[in-house]
Amino acid sequence: MAKDPVCGMDVDEKTAAGKSEYQGQTYYFCSAGCKRAFDKEPQKYVGKAQAPSGHQH
Repeated sequence: MAKDPVCGMDVDEKTAAGKSEYQGQTYYFCSAGCKRAFDKEPQKYVGKAQAPSGHQH
């Protein structure tokens, strides 16, 4: 499972509504709306998605 960086929802990579690559990392989305929001301003969401374990860098 991956975490949608926009809404925080858990997303199955196999059934995700969309995916984007940013700085060598692949992000998965629960909906086209979350993907559009990420694609518009990826830097706004990357900080939240970097640490799925809850550990901030």
